[in-house]
Amino acid sequence: MEILTCILVFLFSFIVLFWSSNFILEILKKIAKFLSWKEFVVAFLTIAFATTIPNLIIDVISAINGVPQLALADVFGTNIVDLTLIVGLSALVSRAGLSLSSRTVQMSAFFTVGVAILPLLLIFDNNLSRGDGILLLSAFIFYLGWLFQKKERFEKIYDKINEPLSRLYFLKNLFLLVFSTIFLLLAGQGVVKSTVFLSKYFNLPLVFFGVLLVGFMNALPELTFTFQAARKSQDWFIAGNVMGSVIMTSTLCLGIVALIFPFEIPNLTTLAIARSFLLFVSLLFLIFIKTDKKITQTEGLCLLCIYVLFLLIEVSLKH
Repeated sequence: MEILTCILVFLFSFIVLFWSSNFILEILKKIAKFLSWKEFVVAFLTIAFATTIPNLIIDVISAINGVPQLALADVFGTNIVDLTLIVGLSALVSRAGLSLSSRTVQMSAFFTVGVAILPLLLIFDNNLSRGDGILLLSAFIFYLGWLFQKKERFEKIYDKINEPLSRLYFLKNLFLLVFSTIFLLLAGQGVVKSTVFLSKYFNLPLVFFGVLLVGFMNALPELTFTFQAARKSQDWFIAGNVMGSVIMTSTLCLGIVALIFPFEIPNLTTLAIARSFLLFVSLLFLIFIKTDKKITQTEGLCLLCIYVLFLLIEVSLKH
């Protein structure tokens, strides 16, 4: 009976995931029109922030419990998933790859890669101090300041507007966004919890499950949103979501943890594979996005293969 209930929860959660991500995409379009903001900026400040909240909670709790490696592994793992699995699948699903020609997106790509690599440099002395935390948070504030410094970086004029853009219209859609985002996060948790149960029930290898959970399951809400956006060729939403997630986890999450709970990392070798892959995929992502100002389907497939290779190496070394 338990196994049947678990399977039903798993399937229902997946349905809610896809429904809520599609619903959120439509709401974000309306909010973008009301604010006259670019889709990239709206996705950055909403979906990316919402999907980063679980990371922040995990990172703070792990630091409090004296397991700082978990906080770093969470940040590194999330960023690897964002830059390989999510970007790769989005490029494959999109009709002509991900078109990222906007100057705002191109400059944000440089910043995204920079802050993804920054924690790798800060932990070379085997600790993450309050000073490091201030530096990371300052980087986040600097990016927001840069983004909103000039109107052309965040403003957009929309031609086709079918509804009157009143304040009530905005508040209604803002409420629907919060409501549907909660559904998105809860559905993601439903999939994760049911998968944990199923893995134990079917006696799956713990190490494989652990890597899969951290890498794939935690990214499910974000992944389903980008999948729906890719199907509708909403490339700017994808860019805002992915870059926003990388920037926020690397600066906001890790910065808050370091500021409140500075910690030492006695053994960096446990994170050697993740650090190496993160450095590699960050630079590769930048190269891909700068060539022809898009990520082609071939490049997307390459990123997916790198993610699979990362999983295989992590699993083989943990056995």
